[in-house]
Amino acid sequence: MSQAIGKTALAYARVWHLVDAKQRVLGRMSVGIAETLMGKHKPIYDPASDCGDYVVVINAKAVKTTGTKAQDKLYRSHSGYPGGLKETTFENMMEKNPDAIIRKAVSGMLPKNRLREPRLGRLFVFEGEEHPYEQNIIKRYDALGKETLLDPSKVEA
Repeated sequence: MSQAIGKTALAYARVWHLVDAKQRVLGRMSVGIAETLMGKHKPIYDPASDCGDYVVVINAKAVKTTGTKAQDKLYRSHSGYPGGLKETTFENMMEKNPDAIIRKAVSGMLPKNRLREPRLGRLFVFEGEEHPYEQNIIKRYDALGKETLLDPSKVEA
């Protein structure tokens, strides 16, 4: 009798999810993305294995925050040299690099271990509606965070 029931290649198959960030709250959306990248939605989830799915986020420029975070939130980076601290506000970051906002939020919600970088490698963030992964998308998340299956024929039985 096999000991690997449920841990087969089919169980570890990665699905592509599409998330529309238009008018979605950054933190709540990032929690769902992080859980999908980790694979917590799968029954075979194991913290030590990388069983998460791919996530494509569109309309990153239209993401919103609650309260006064748009004016107050600061993103800090340091060059390592004395006086090398650089601070960027949320509004400036939204103009220059809106996909970095979502990437940093999701990165902060992933466990800090050796699986973090491979998981972030499966996150693709785009400013507008267009993206090159249209053929791969199987599941789409609506504004309430509910997932809907786009094309059942793409899922292997």
